[in-house]
Amino acid sequence: MTASHSDSLVVLFGATAGAYGAKLGSDERELILLVWQVVDLHSKKVGTLHKSLVKADNLDLSDQCREVSGLTPEGLGKAEPLDRVLQQFSQLVSSDLKVLGRSSYTLCSDGQLLIRQVLHPETSKKNFMLSDCFYSFYDLRKEFHTCYPSSAAVKDQTIKTMAEYLGLGTDEAEEDFGVWQVKTMVAIIFSMLSEDHVFTEPETVKCKYETGPCSKSETVDSETVIRARGLPWQSSDQDIARFFKGLNIAKGGVALCLNSQGRRNGEALVRFVNSEQRDLALERHKHHMGSRYIEVYKATGEEFLKIAGGTSNEVAQFLSKENQVIIRMRGLPFTATQEDVLGFLGQECPVTGGKEGLLFVKYPDGRPTGDAFVLFSCEEYAQNALKKHKEILGKRYIELFRSTAAEVQQVLNRYMSTPLIPTLPTPIIPVIPPPYTIATGSIRDCVRLRGLPYTAGIDDILDFMGDATGDIKPHGVHMVLNQQGRPSGDAFIQMKSADKAFMVAQKCHKKMMKDRYVEVFQCSGEEMNFVLMGGTLNRSGLSPPPCKLPCLSPPAYAAFQTAAVIPAEAAALYQPQALLPTTRTPQASAAAPPTVTYYPAQAAQLYMNYTAYYPSPPVSPTTVGYIAAPPGAVAAAATATHTPILPQPGALVRMQGLPYNTGMKEILSFFQGYQYAPDDYNGLIQLSDQARSVLQAPKEWVCL
Repeated sequence: MTASHSDSLVVLFGATAGAYGAKLGSDERELILLVWQVVDLHSKKVGTLHKSLVKADNLDLSDQCREVSGLTPEGLGKAEPLDRVLQQFSQLVSSDLKVLGRSSYTLCSDGQLLIRQVLHPETSKKNFMLSDCFYSFYDLRKEFHTCYPSSAAVKDQTIKTMAEYLGLGTDEAEEDFGVWQVKTMVAIIFSMLSEDHVFTEPETVKCKYETGPCSKSETVDSETVIRARGLPWQSSDQDIARFFKGLNIAKGGVALCLNSQGRRNGEALVRFVNSEQRDLALERHKHHMGSRYIEVYKATGEEFLKIAGGTSNEVAQFLSKENQVIIRMRGLPFTATQEDVLGFLGQECPVTGGKEGLLFVKYPDGRPTGDAFVLFSCEEYAQNALKKHKEILGKRYIELFRSTAAEVQQVLNRYMSTPLIPTLPTPIIPVIPPPYTIATGSIRDCVRLRGLPYTAGIDDILDFMGDATGDIKPHGVHMVLNQQGRPSGDAFIQMKSADKAFMVAQKCHKKMMKDRYVEVFQCSGEEMNFVLMGGTLNRSGLSPPPCKLPCLSPPAYAAFQTAAVIPAEAAALYQPQALLPTTRTPQASAAAPPTVTYYPAQAAQLYMNYTAYYPSPPVSPTTVGYIAAPPGAVAAAATATHTPILPQPGALVRMQGLPYNTGMKEILSFFQGYQYAPDDYNGLIQLSDQARSVLQAPKEWVCL
């Protein structure tokens, strides 16, 4: 509702059972008080001042609320619930307007918080709609600063500071809480009207989230993006928009993040229309979506474009139909056609545009992936389609999920960027590590850091250690990661001697790092290895990692296997990920050779193999690092002599997602391209006799 159509203002003030002032609504507490009064902008008359208590579901008032408002749980227990109070609000406002001879109005509140952070989120959670008047309002603080540019900044304004600037002599102690605020706001409005101020540009609240595509060529302001973490895996873009109800999300501004398997990982990037909306979104940190609390952090425009941006014309054309509900289908038979999918969905959920509303996801060579996206024109059709979740098409059951434009872009980008045959990386140089390897004995020459800030890095730890940094072994700082690959708050450091470790533990124990104190304990290399390999170390002693327990999954973690030391020319044939662990035998553990780590030939600076390999379960990222070698180092390695210890044939490969009717012939056919003949390499590199014999050996496939 704009000023040209509005001849009255309804001055509105409210309070919750929790925080007050600048933190209003940040603690998810419910509304307990509404006070309002109608102001005629033309005649400068006012209607009756109304004060209404609101009965909250939780009547436990905060100490600040009790002190400031003077309200009690007993008094609130006799009040009406919010939906009834809002009905009374509409009725009383209409009555006052009729008395004043006016027909339209716009709300006016002290700042943004009451409307955006309290009323909209609370009514959304309680599943009832606000009337149209709550989607447009004037922010008195902004209007005041526009009228009086020399006044304080908008973020520093309060009702009291605005009144003091104008010299209004109102006494807060003489009036009830809420009544004084509304009377003072009305007096401020009259002063602004005397200065010929015109209320012309109200704040607006989007009533519906708009979907749409995003191009990688767009410019996204980093001050408008947040990352939401901890989302239920089945949440959609509309669910996320509902969580941020009251705030204006940019068109196509919700991007659900996917993991390496193409499944949602519980995170999303959300882009708002401006930085003010983003700052309000950050105040919803640890607010709840159902029974889960959601973490909200700042993010960058580059991160958003990486997830939501796309360049495919096919995707852009598919997403050009606006305000469509997108459903993702997963697990389709590779032979499924458009007619098959339309027949599976049926007449009760017609697809927008028929075949044009279907988008099959394919590999670069045109092979189907089993995924497809479908457009529906309304929520009803989409709900009918979701009811077909796990129904059978052909011989396979089909999964259906709500999706987003950003997810379409992510899935297409991932599959279209997948090479037909994995390309070889820059050759790596295998080098036997220096004497400073991870300790395994019982000598207590290591220290454990516990309680590190999650944002702490290697540099922070070195600063924390101070002068003792010089006593750390090369490559001796090991960050412990959790199962999600994130810092766990623990780290281990290898010192040059047990005495040095003792001195560090005494000097640095409970020393502050950023805003947290860090505990430092002396420990042995054996204890450190247990934790780095997934075990636990506590007061009750050592608990072995899962891989050391009987009858539990893989033989050992790939991060800790003995890597092959092979000539540099043969190393070019193998990607780091292809150096698989050998088949477990009863004697394997007794004669395990030392772990080999790959270092660049020029790596003279210490602590620099804190690199890009983050295995899971918890392990130090410095344990194994594959670093591309410079061309000069490759040439030098080609002339060096190495002991040709090649991986044994018979490595295990696990295949997931096979069709139920898959047989041995199909599996062997699937791997046909990887059974190399020695002639394929004779023209590329010169192989030793032993290397050629291994490549010529028949491949042994083991199906699990």
